Amino acid sequence: MTLLQMTASVILETATSTTPRPTQALPTIIQGGMGVAVSSWQLARAVSKAGQLGVVSGTALDTVIARRLQDGDAGGHVRRALAHFPVPALADRVLRKYFRAGGRRSGIPYLPIAKVSQHPLVKSLELSVVANFVEVWLAKEGHDGLVGINFLEKVQLATPSAAYGAMLAGVDYVLMGAGIPAEIPALLTGLARHETRALDLHVENSTTRYSVEFDPEALTGGGLPPLHRPRFLAIVAAHVLAVYLTREESTRPDGFIIEGPRAGGHNAPPRGRGSLDNDGQPVYGPRDDADLAKVAAVGLPFWVAGGYGTPERVSEALAIGAAGVQVGTLFALSVESGLDDTLREQLLRQIDGQGLEIRTDPLASSTGFPFKVATLPGTLSDATLYEERPRLCDLGYLRVPYERSPGVLGYRCPAEPVATFVRKGGSSAESAGRKCLCNALTANVGLSQTRRDGYEELPLVTLGTDLDGVTALRAAHPQGWSATEAVAYLESKSRWQPTD
Repeated sequence: MTLLQMTASVILETATSTTPRPTQALPTIIQGGMGVAVSSWQLARAVSKAGQLGVVSGTALDTVIARRLQDGDAGGHVRRALAHFPVPALADRVLRKYFRAGGRRSGIPYLPIAKVSQHPLVKSLELSVVANFVEVWLAKEGHDGLVGINFLEKVQLATPSAAYGAMLAGVDYVLMGAGIPAEIPALLTGLARHETRALDLHVENSTTRYSVEFDPEALTGGGLPPLHRPRFLAIVAAHVLAVYLTREESTRPDGFIIEGPRAGGHNAPPRGRGSLDNDGQPVYGPRDDADLAKVAAVGLPFWVAGGYGTPERVSEALAIGAAGVQVGTLFALSVESGLDDTLREQLLRQIDGQGLEIRTDPLASSTGFPFKVATLPGTLSDATLYEERPRLCDLGYLRVPYERSPGVLGYRCPAEPVATFVRKGGSSAESAGRKCLCNALTANVGLSQTRRDGYEELPLVTLGTDLDGVTALRAAHPQGWSATEAVAYLESKSRWQPTD
């Protein structure tokens, strides 16, 4: 009998309880979901224990968990969570496939996993469900605070199975941006009942409708009690999207995060003609600022993000009627974040010195969305290192489905080899400047792939342009700050706000 079988009866009651949870106050601070795994379970757990909403990144968690196991699972955290998975056979298969006692030998590549697709292999679905369960379970372990998970609407193919895994662990909130997440409220409602659900796919050049379907009971064998249905927060950049999503009950979220162009990661493209400045960055103007009065008029709670990383800005948000703020960069540089320690120290030294340049790169992301890039030596922000990287696509989370022929899908990514992309119907112009974010962001958290020819994938760091809070915390905590200290800093002027 395996460890997982012996402990299978020890399942979190909160993960499958049919009893409604006690109503909890809305958080003032949402720690942003930063992928890949920068918003680690350690970070989310610390923020949650401090009384705010801690959020894990749900992007590429199947790769993250598989690689942590191959690196020996230091501390036994993944295996501890696996012992609580409600279907032990699934967890056993993942453990047997990927765990390496003592970790991989130096220079040995990580095992490949199948790319996401419209019709994934059963083993791929199992890994996705188990991995998302593990990260949320660890973030929730040992306390009753709120924990959320962040997904990208652009990574549609992975969403149903990932969301289900998070819900098996009792996730409290699901957050999603990088698109218009109109189908997610209904998806979460159905998954809570273990119903088969489908998401419509955005397919380039399509002549018919396509979807990705997920059947929870076929994967688990059924028999599980109904799950808690998490609250859903849609991350949008414009008030018109907030109004649009509330028109129908099926698309209505439980609240909004209104994210401005100063936020890290992906940004909404500028409205209008999309001109670039002399440094090649998108030009944002007043039209790109959401009308928060119109957002408030929708009647749902909302949080503001992008430049709200100081206590003064938190107070401003509350004064205009927001429930609070979402903050990323302040937490990305805290000691519990998943960001590699060496990278974090490099970033802080540059902030201490001549300053850190953060550019809004209109080309870096294959999604077509502008992407914030920190200029840092030894990373793919260096044009020479970018050109030297062997161009390949082996993780494929940002691949886009396209119609090869009626009823038949192919997948392409502007960051893959140019000849391959062109053969699939793309253009060489569309490939220019694209960076492999899947591999680079994985390298940011110490999980970079080593190729058989010796090449090791390099990182590419993203942060928001609001560094005022970082500078303040750096002065107060020169040896580094914890997530708890970041929460206390942000709360320092908001606790006394009048209730009227």
